[in-house]
Amino acid sequence: MNTRICILSLLMMFASIMTAQEEVAADSAVVPADSLVKALQSQVQELELQRIMMQEQLDKSGQSAREDSIRQANRVARIDSLRNITEGSPLIIEDDTLFVIYARKGGTLPEQRVEYAKDKILSYGKRITLFVDSIYVFDSEYSTDIMVADEMVLSITDTDGLWQNTTRQDLAGQYCAIIRDKVKQLHDEYGLQQKLLGLLFVVIIIVVQLLLIWLTNWLYRHWRLRLVRRLLRISQPLSIKTYEILPPHRQGIVFLAAFRLLRLIIIIMQLIISIPLLFSVFPETKSLTYTLFGYIWNPLKDILASVVGFVPNLFKIIIIILCMRYIVMALRYLANEVGSGRLKINGFYTDWAQPTFYIIRLLCYSFMIVMIWPLLPGSESKVFEGVSVFIGLIISLGSSSIIGNIMAGMVMTYMRPFHKGDFIRYGDTEGFVIEKTVLVTRLRTRKNEVITIPNSTLLSSQTSNFTFAAHNYGVIVHTKVTIGYDMKWADIRALLIEAADKTPGLQKKPEPFVRITALDDFYVEYEINAFTRKAETLSDIYSALHQNILDSFHTAGVEIMSPHIFAHRQNLDLQIPAEDQANK
Repeated sequence: MNTRICILSLLMMFASIMTAQEEVAADSAVVPADSLVKALQSQVQELELQRIMMQEQLDKSGQSAREDSIRQANRVARIDSLRNITEGSPLIIEDDTLFVIYARKGGTLPEQRVEYAKDKILSYGKRITLFVDSIYVFDSEYSTDIMVADEMVLSITDTDGLWQNTTRQDLAGQYCAIIRDKVKQLHDEYGLQQKLLGLLFVVIIIVVQLLLIWLTNWLYRHWRLRLVRRLLRISQPLSIKTYEILPPHRQGIVFLAAFRLLRLIIIIMQLIISIPLLFSVFPETKSLTYTLFGYIWNPLKDILASVVGFVPNLFKIIIIILCMRYIVMALRYLANEVGSGRLKINGFYTDWAQPTFYIIRLLCYSFMIVMIWPLLPGSESKVFEGVSVFIGLIISLGSSSIIGNIMAGMVMTYMRPFHKGDFIRYGDTEGFVIEKTVLVTRLRTRKNEVITIPNSTLLSSQTSNFTFAAHNYGVIVHTKVTIGYDMKWADIRALLIEAADKTPGLQKKPEPFVRITALDDFYVEYEINAFTRKAETLSDIYSALHQNILDSFHTAGVEIMSPHIFAHRQNLDLQIPAEDQANK
């Protein structure tokens, strides 16, 4: 710019000198020499003054130009330094970054300028009809605008040009070409032609899906009975030993149910494919396609990832289960050996073998579960922990009596108060032990009534084991009679011992004995005691003993009657059978 000003000044000076020379030449013909010299001096002074004024203007303009260039350079340097730390606001449409805006325009932030331009581009690109020529650049004094018809999309300023190291006019031209291409691309996706093609594809997809459903149902109706008949001809009963789990006709029912389920799965798979395809036809609903596929694929992907990630832990679980299984098998073998008596352990009874095995097996399996638990998928989640705590709480609250009976059964096992087959007394109940479990004990009375007694109740009550006492010491059978003071005690003792000797099941050794248990106001109470080792026939022994006592006393003429009657009997006959009175 300074060079142009200097050249212009020189040209003006040259023109002034030529004009002055022409004027002097024209006046020289008529004007004297002195006046001519004066005129030339005046012209030179004027030219010198003009030169000085022009030099001052030139100096001023050069200084301004230098200041402008320095200011411009400083401005560019500042923008270059800001560009390294400023991210800018990218204009992104459908994952496509068109350009980046760094500067604000007045009070409008770059983000707001980008959002405004994006809305305008999308609204215009998604129209049914489009005229690409309506996108143009309009240049004004302070900005250059990118227009679509009569609406402004984006206004470019000199600052925007500086940010991109170009002028705003060139930058507006570049952005206009980019916007024009993007609008055309959007129109190709959302335009009228694409809408018509989309409707055609929708009709085709619906028709194809209906045909597939009809074909699936036709194949199901056509083949189900044929396949069932063939299956029934070749099928064999599925059984375990003598129990038939699935006879042929049940196999046919299961096959029909499975075939029906297969048809339903095929139709669902078709819908899973066709419904997202319907949404993918139009760009407006294409995002729903990924959403629907996500609803289906994401759970499957998570399950597949969980299965693949669970494989190493699965091998660990299998190894733990196999090791624990062989440990339990070894314990079962040891328990069988101890229970059969082939292996003897001092202080350890044979009937403890199986209960002890069950307890140790429970502990082993509990330890196995503790080892496997952290390896299960989702075991560390809060939901998994909450559910496990909830189940444990329910079990602990609802099974307190069950746990009590189990613990009582375990205690009774090691206390050994009775065994299966023993004749015991529990309260007023007598019977044979027919079953012992960890929860209850069952007794069969002499009337063949089966009584179930919880172990916790049985443990807290007193029980009598007649079988154990009879086998080791002998059970004492005893009964009482009351006789008046008018009879000698020796005669009564002899009669009671005679009755005991006649009773089958009572032992001769040790000998039966009689005890006088009470001396009441009107009678003496006698008790006969005899030993027996046949606890299972106690009821029969008692019955026979009572019969023999009656026979012995009646034969001896001794009346077994409350002495209270004697004081007021008046003419009451003896309470003895008539034949015994006649014999006497």
